[in-house]
Order: sequence, then structure tokens, then C-alpha cells
Amino acid sequence: MRTFIAVPLPQSCHEMLDKLQQDIRPLGADLRLVATASIHLTLKFLGEIDPKVLPDLVEALTASVKSEPVLALCLRGLGGFPNLHNPRVIWCGVEGDAEKLARLQEKVENACCDIGFEREEHPFHPHLTLARVNSKKNLQGLLDYIKIGSGLEREFSADNINIYRSTLAPRGAIYEILATIALKK
Repeated sequence: MRTFIAVPLPQSCHEMLDKLQQDIRPLGADLRLVATASIHLTLKFLGEIDPKVLPDLVEALTASVKSEPVLALCLRGLGGFPNLHNPRVIWCGVEGDAEKLARLQEKVENACCDIGFEREEHPFHPHLTLARVNSKKNLQGLLDYIKIGSGLEREFSADNINIYRSTLAPRGAIYEILATIALKK
């Protein structure tokens, strides 16, 4: 089963992301918007795993993150990967308890490595994927909007992480929570 570990977002964040997408849509860029209800803060993508590994994964993550505190985070700013000259992904930034979030992600990474998953090669850059760029058609208006900034931001508390199953479907991925692991209150 295709699996990843992420921080879920509260409804207020999904509403803000929906507003961002409503602002972006009329700019006419050739984008594939991500369904806002499924947007999350990915900590580790595992790919295809054997379902028999799930109990060990839950146990390793629980032991690793149980002392990590609840995070105060804020969604703010827009950008693009790999850069704004040739973006393939449009993202919303995540700020706030950056050091604590980086430590949480490192603990997730280490717990996964301890049970046999490969270490991620790219550095962690907390973000939420809003859209994928299909072509450069009408891209300049979107880039101008990103540079000016939307002015939208939303603070939230992250008090748990989830292990998700991702099932690919024609209309986009469908996510199912397999386990929830609480952070220290």
C-alpha cells in the first residue's frame, strides 16, 4: 500500500487554502489544483509498503515523537519548486515553530530508517502543495501574484501526525488515515 506520514490541517486552514485557489484560478495559468480537503504537511513519503510493516511503523513513530511538543504553525506565503523561473509546483509556506517542526521531521525520518526505510535525500522544506504547473501558458500572472503575496495567513496548532494510505484514482489521490500519533500536550 502507498503510504506517507504527515501533519493534518484543521478545517480553518483548508478554508484559507480554498480561498487561495479561488484567487489563483482566474489568473488563467495552466495548473492542476490539488483538492484542498486532501492537502497536508508531508513529513515522510514511504511509497509502497507491506501492510505487515504498519504495526512496527506505528510503534517506532510513537516511541520517537512522544516527547515532541504540540507545534504552533502558520500558513503564509507562496512559492514554487524548483524555483519561480520554471515552477512545476506551486506551494504555500509553513512558518512558526520551525526548529521544532524540523526536529519532528528528523525524528520521523530516523524512526523510519530504524525499521528499514531509506533516508530522504532532499532537505526538508515545509510546504503545502496547492497546484502542479502543466505548462508555461499564462504563467506570468500567477508569478506576479506570488511575488506580490496573497496577504492570507492562518495560524494553527499541530498536535498529532498521521500515517496515511494513498490510493491513486483518476480524479486524484484518495487518502485514508491508518494511524494517528499524538504529540506531547
